[in-house]
Amino acid sequence: MTPLPACCTPLDDHWPLPVSLPGTVFLSTRFDPALLSPGDFQRCDVPPPASIQRSVAKRQAEFLAGRLCAREALQRLDHLHCIPAIGEDRAPVWPGHISGSITHSTGHAAAIVGHKAQWRGLGMDLEHLLTVERAERLAGEILTADELQRMAALPREQHALLVTLTFSVKESLFKALYPIVHKRFYFEHAEVLEWSAAGRVRLRLLTDLSQEWGHGKELEGQFVVQGEQLLSLVAISAW
Repeated sequence: MTPLPACCTPLDDHWPLPVSLPGTVFLSTRFDPALLSPGDFQRCDVPPPASIQRSVAKRQAEFLAGRLCAREALQRLDHLHCIPAIGEDRAPVWPGHISGSITHSTGHAAAIVGHKAQWRGLGMDLEHLLTVERAERLAGEILTADELQRMAALPREQHALLVTLTFSVKESLFKALYPIVHKRFYFEHAEVLEWSAAGRVRLRLLTDLSQEWGHGKELEGQFVVQGEQLLSLVAISAW
């Protein structure tokens, strides 16, 4: 394994979510942009795209951390030595037989990979928990009318978790489905039907993305809260 830069902690393969996914590799790291050195990309053999070269240290550090997780995950899964490039649609470009997802938020990055023969789509998203005030300000942009009604029935102290979860799991849904349907969709095109404190969540599409993925199609997701961050995952099985 290529030595890690000082800005990243050792890669961690602990599975944090409620339900493990057979045949996948998950890795995470903590990173500190203040410890990023100018030569870290070269030393780690991670060529920075032009857009990253022009970015601030935080964006450079999160990109490097996420790609280091992804490269090692691919190595452990399939003995592949490659780093997902940034595609024209801004999504990572994975090997043709691989599904994967990379995410990062406030000093924490993670990647998950699996074989498409087992997992058609993998979408993962990490978010810093919103404050109640910010969650209530953003709710109208993230939640559908029905989701807003369901939020209104909850105690106010749960609003921040609900809005953060809804934002995150819809991001994960997009990451999992976009490589399959090749069509963009937005917050209003899916809804969270129910979720549990145990970390399970059920979603429903509110738009037609393809013959298979149409309005009313339901999917399962999962999430975990770790400190001030929420990690969500949507996995689409090939079976």
